[in-house]
Amino acid sequence: GMAAFGLAFQSALFQSVAVLVIACPCAMGLATPTAVSVGIGRAARNGILIKGGLTLEQLATVDTVIFDKTGTLTTGVMEVTDITTDEDPKKFLQLVATVENSSGHPIGRAIALAADERGIALSHPESVTSHSGAGVSGRVDGVTVYAGKRTLLEENNLAVSDSDVAKLAELESSSRTAVLAGWDGRARGVIGIADTVRAGSLVAVEHLGRTGIETYMITGDNQATAAAVARQVGISNVIAGIRPEDKANKVAALQSSGKRVAFVGDGINDAPALVQADLGMAVGSGTEVAIESGDVVLLNGDPTLVPTAIDLAGATFRTIKQNLFWAFAYNTAAIPLAALGFLNPMIAAGAMAFSSVSVVLNALRLRGFQPQN
Repeated sequence: GMAAFGLAFQSALFQSVAVLVIACPCAMGLATPTAVSVGIGRAARNGILIKGGLTLEQLATVDTVIFDKTGTLTTGVMEVTDITTDEDPKKFLQLVATVENSSGHPIGRAIALAADERGIALSHPESVTSHSGAGVSGRVDGVTVYAGKRTLLEENNLAVSDSDVAKLAELESSSRTAVLAGWDGRARGVIGIADTVRAGSLVAVEHLGRTGIETYMITGDNQATAAAVARQVGISNVIAGIRPEDKANKVAALQSSGKRVAFVGDGINDAPALVQADLGMAVGSGTEVAIESGDVVLLNGDPTLVPTAIDLAGATFRTIKQNLFWAFAYNTAAIPLAALGFLNPMIAAGAMAFSSVSVVLNALRLRGFQPQN
């Protein structure tokens, strides 16, 4: 009798050990972290830095992407394309560039560079005032020069002629930024400045559209210039004429209508919007502040990294779901077999290890992820 009992006890012990081994949810524990770490590694090789697993999760659920125009959809490098004036062109450019040179604004730099290229020496302004979002003014060689938006000149009682207005409209409809400049009671000329659209912008916007993600462009430019750039990159939702400090409010407004928003920007003034968005994507060529504020950093200025990051997050989450499904299916199928004595503990241990390995191997498939260009 004792021998029979011994065998029964032994097989019962074997069965319980097999059940314990099989029931241990190792693979469940590995399912998520392995996929996340491979996904983050794969992103890094594509030039996308993701600041953690939670960020990947947010990336995978984004349904709206807002691009800041300057430096993100465009290169942010401004160049003077045309100068129209009824003054001596050299004198006109010298006065305007002298005032603009000290503004530190990309537009100011472009105008100063244009003077430099034409061999025009700048004088020293006696004083310079920056008018937020409207332009600059300053005293040069005894005259007070105003340069910027039409409103700046009109508010300072400088007459703007019909031909000036026509020239402004013409430049703006061809996606140029127009700077109106004048002194002594009237506007004296218009400078057209272009910012080149990045090569990947149209591709990125089309790719996002195909994956069902809505795109917006936000910019301080006026509606006409903004619309012209938006046409070039295929974006239909344009938020124009926005002061830098209002960008975050626009993001919040879209969020409150139930959208999961990613904001892509590069400038210092984008930091609040990057933080407000469900996901901030900072363009790596941008400022330190923006990079600090971003959840994702795009290491070069290529806009196609935006859809690549979102696709990769989606692929990572599909892998996690597959992993969890297999790990769970495996455990639920194997436990009854072990309990009924069909699985020897050795086989259970081997199968257990195999389920963990299969989860890791499935995660490693992500390394083959290729961005669709």
